[in-house]
Amino acid sequence: MSKLLCVYCASSDRVDPKYATAATQLGKLMVEQGWGLVYGGGKTGLMGAIARSVKANGGRVVGVIPDFMKARELAFDEADELITVITMRERKLLMETRADAFVTLPGGFGTLEEIMEILTLRQLHVVKKPCVFLNQDGFYDDLLRLFEKMLAEKFFKPSNMDLFRVANTVDDVFAQIALAAEAKLEPKWFDTR
Repeated sequence: MSKLLCVYCASSDRVDPKYATAATQLGKLMVEQGWGLVYGGGKTGLMGAIARSVKANGGRVVGVIPDFMKARELAFDEADELITVITMRERKLLMETRADAFVTLPGGFGTLEEIMEILTLRQLHVVKKPCVFLNQDGFYDDLLRLFEKMLAEKFFKPSNMDLFRVANTVDDVFAQIALAAEAKLEPKWFDTR
């Protein structure tokens, strides 16, 4: 059974087509690198683009979708495994459990919320799997600046910047996953004695 890459990304079909193009490229590269996909189970937006690409290139697709989304006919029914859950929390837990690594493509509130939960769990040593942001065309530059501000203001340790890696191109994603896997993390809590 292949490793599963959890990909967080937008479900909107209204974004610039360049984002779907990158998702499609990532899907092809995933299969070439021996990875399957675990994701939110949708057929629209970047979610649909990456699922179709992985499937078209002979890879395994595992979708996890809440029942209320499936009822709106938003599910990628061609998935090799389509798991229906009740809540978004169940969805995130299953995706986290099944994943061997995480990649975040451009997205909105949901995408950001998902990866921030994983980074929090990495900081707490609950999750020890690599995390990579695909910073396509500088999409995440402002978020990365916010992380630098948090560091400068001592809201976290310098090692928190090792909780994730940044790939600026699709071709760099798997090199960054490998580097992220090597990160040595400090305990979250500062010594205040």
